[in-house]
Amino acid sequence: MTLTLSSPAFAEGQTIPVKHTRDGENLAPPLRWTGAPDKVRSFLLIMEDPDAPSGTFRHFGVANLPADADRLPQSVDTAPEGAPLKFVKNDFGNARYDGPEPPRGHGVHHYHFRLAALDVPNISLPAEAGVERLWQEARKHLIEEAELVGTYER
Repeated sequence: MTLTLSSPAFAEGQTIPVKHTRDGENLAPPLRWTGAPDKVRSFLLIMEDPDAPSGTFRHFGVANLPADADRLPQSVDTAPEGAPLKFVKNDFGNARYDGPEPPRGHGVHHYHFRLAALDVPNISLPAEAGVERLWQEARKHLIEEAELVGTYER
């Protein structure tokens, strides 16, 4: 079975609802996944925008999602109680989810939610390490990856 990432808030290639952007409530969209590989020991999730004018902009990074997890609820604030989740600073400088906020008139941006199934139970990096560094570390332990792309334009 292949690892698959989806959201009840938007379909692959479709517009991310305003409430999940910095123009709205800035709530992380609910995400669900299926097809976890047998040897997974944890999951890691990032969100990035490769269409940003200055190069890829990273909006969100969270590690240490338990191996038996199959979803991330709406909003960082509603993460499973007691979960050892590790948030790292995004390119806004915040260790949390920050949704789309592309420059006005810049056209459609594509936001890539990337889920990594890892062969380690946790990733230990300081929050200051940032999303790019978190993803580099995840690639060392990657078993399988899934992606969901949503769009947004201002």
